[in-house]
Amino acid sequence: MRRHPDWLKVKIGSGKNYIQMKSLLRNAKLHTICEEAKCPNIAECFSSRTAVFLILGDICTRNCKYCNVKHGTPKLLSPDEPKDVAESVKELGLKYVVITSVTRDDLEDGGANVFYETVNEVKKLNKNCIVEILIPDFKGEIESLKKVIDAKPDVINHNIEVVQELFPVIRPEGDYETSLELLRNIKKFDKVKTKSGFMIGLGENTEQIFKTMTHLRNANVDFLTIGQYLQPSREHAVIRKYYTPKEFDELKITALSMGFKHVESGPLVRSSYHAEKAMS
Repeated sequence: MRRHPDWLKVKIGSGKNYIQMKSLLRNAKLHTICEEAKCPNIAECFSSRTAVFLILGDICTRNCKYCNVKHGTPKLLSPDEPKDVAESVKELGLKYVVITSVTRDDLEDGGANVFYETVNEVKKLNKNCIVEILIPDFKGEIESLKKVIDAKPDVINHNIEVVQELFPVIRPEGDYETSLELLRNIKKFDKVKTKSGFMIGLGENTEQIFKTMTHLRNANVDFLTIGQYLQPSREHAVIRKYYTPKEFDELKITALSMGFKHVESGPLVRSSYHAEKAMS
């Protein structure tokens, strides 16, 4: 494990809000992608009372080489999860919430109905809250996609994660074209804002990065995020390159020139980092 450059140093979580967030989530028996994926921004986000709720449990049926979320055989779904998330959003007083999930290939609908119920419960209990969902690919099943669209979230995010050429090694159970088609289909069924993102530093080149950005824009994606890959453990894919803040700024300029409506690009950017800015 190599030492990160200085621009990747982050604060350790502390303070009243951070402790309250941890306590609330544990009491509600809820999971966050912030914790499960070892997000580098957890201290900043928890301290500002922001979190990304992780539904459908905390065990993923896939084993992507970049991801720290546990993989294996998932446990039974919790029938209280949608209401627990909605009540936690209300207790936190959130005006913008992001809801994501592990991938559940073991479920017939991939968990689409739980997304539907969770969005409905959040909106019912939090009338003025903007809801963004970050969904898996549902194996390309159209009916599952339609189900989550029917819940009327304000933003639908599906991350492409890495450039096409790295899928066979980094995302062997995913499919680049399936993800692109899902993003295209969202716009076919609804005018909802769409979002996607990917990591760099895994061995891609500049041409592959630009091609991925072009594919996402051609899929009518509105918002884009680009961040530095950080290796969670020795068992995960190794970091091939650290991109500088200047290089991330240049990628943002290029992405905006392509027509993306909002772009977050930086070493510590993750898919839900400063998500509310895109809708302001």
